[in-house]
Amino acid sequence: MSTQEHLQFYIDGQWVPPAVPRTLDVINPSTEEVAARISMGSAADVDAAVAAARRAFDGFSQTTRDERLALLDKVLAVYMRRIDEVAQTISLEMGAPLWLSRAAQATVGAGHLKQTLQVLRDFEFESVRGTTGIVHEPVGVVGMITPWNWPINQIMCKVAPALAAGCTMVLKPSEIAPLNAILVAEILHEAGVPAGVFNLVNGDGPSVGEAMSVHPGIDMMSFTTRLGKITMLRLRSAIRRPRSSPTRANSSARNRSRSARTVSPQRGSHRAIGRPQGARYSMTPWPLPSWRAVPDTPIDRSVPRSFR
Repeated sequence: MSTQEHLQFYIDGQWVPPAVPRTLDVINPSTEEVAARISMGSAADVDAAVAAARRAFDGFSQTTRDERLALLDKVLAVYMRRIDEVAQTISLEMGAPLWLSRAAQATVGAGHLKQTLQVLRDFEFESVRGTTGIVHEPVGVVGMITPWNWPINQIMCKVAPALAAGCTMVLKPSEIAPLNAILVAEILHEAGVPAGVFNLVNGDGPSVGEAMSVHPGIDMMSFTTRLGKITMLRLRSAIRRPRSSPTRANSSARNRSRSARTVSPQRGSHRAIGRPQGARYSMTPWPLPSWRAVPDTPIDRSVPRSFR
């Protein structure tokens, strides 16, 4: 079998070469042979991916619910058309029997897309609890780190809800099993996901994962993997560090792609109250909606609804 070459990263809607050439062999565990060769990223590649995600956020965060539903429908359609390719890719890079990849590994990715569509159709982006108005809005740029086992599961259960919420993202998959993530990038591109909304940088934890975890342009980190001691210490430091972006809210051990704000005419129609500054991080697979409310706060109903 010939060795596949995947030496570019998906950044800002294009396949681009790494800032610094460095490669890694991807081994097929079932044969112990080299199945593919990928490029390994650096902090410079993370900078480029985050910059693309930040540029894309202003527009994508303002899309309507119907627009995001239509986009996710297209993603699901392309995914289903290429689902056997997904199964074969996973089998190749992580050694799972092909029957298992087809019956479980690949199908769970489709399941996450279908479930996200179902949730998005009925999700309440604005609600009232007592005298408090609650508005859910995209948290910003999400950094995602995923593991080698059940790879498409962990990727899709982060990517799909982030798309549904109107977030943009940078993904670093496991360097042991990165090929399915490359296929996901192709699927999202074919489905018409706008440039910069999804970005992919391959690499290891010390070079790419750590750079993502401390990056000032990333509003939330979502990871389902064992991080190195240095990266965990960096994350804890980032959580304590004040950050200026208004999309960053309370530090929390829950993974959320939409945060919420309470609104009051005394503080201005577009301003949030009751939100301490800090980084978001997560070790859970689903970006769940969150909210922060201040009891007995007058409701300002003039908040624009364009992001719904």
